[in-house]
Amino acid sequence: MKSNICFPPPCAQYPLKFGLKRTVFLKNFITRSNIKVGDYTFYDDERSPENFENNVKYHHEFLGDQLIIGKFCQIAQDVKFLMNGIFHNHNYITAYPFAIFSDDVSEQYPQSLVFPNKGDTVIENDVWIGYGATIMPGIHIGNGAIIGTNALVTKDVPDYAIVGGNPARVIRMRFDDETIKRLLDIAWWNWSIDKILNNLDKLLTKELKGFE
Repeated sequence: MKSNICFPPPCAQYPLKFGLKRTVFLKNFITRSNIKVGDYTFYDDERSPENFENNVKYHHEFLGDQLIIGKFCQIAQDVKFLMNGIFHNHNYITAYPFAIFSDDVSEQYPQSLVFPNKGDTVIENDVWIGYGATIMPGIHIGNGAIIGTNALVTKDVPDYAIVGGNPARVIRMRFDDETIKRLLDIAWWNWSIDKILNNLDKLLTKELKGFE
């Protein structure tokens, strides 16, 4: 059933009802093939929200890693995603990357071209990442998680966990285990937008009730 609530479509670039252009639906401003963003995820930046990709650091295409962000995420200003290009090989006496400056070095010492790679960075759905947080390479942040202001996320974050600090640690879980399981089974972020809007009376409550 179509909702009677007016809500901006995911193709809207500047969706705020106040007319401000500090918040964007992020997928409409992604140009890199190695960054994937889901519908209705927004990025807020008072300076230039269109330049979100500048916050994704050391993201070299030849490394093959991706930044994958789900639907309905909320990303604050100055959040940084550090990708696998940040790594040097620290297994040898020196971590200096001689090979990237010299074909002779890379040919004679092929092991010097082997750098750590922790794989894709994955942010699931309905994740709120607070101001100034930094996400390290290969991190997986679960559905419904909240990342605190200026947190340095060095480990995977469970579904519906609240984390903060440097390095970030779990402060508490948003819900009990049974509720989290039900929420993951419901996966409301995969519903149509009309179904979501028609169920706001359930989604915008403190208790999980009324869901089938």
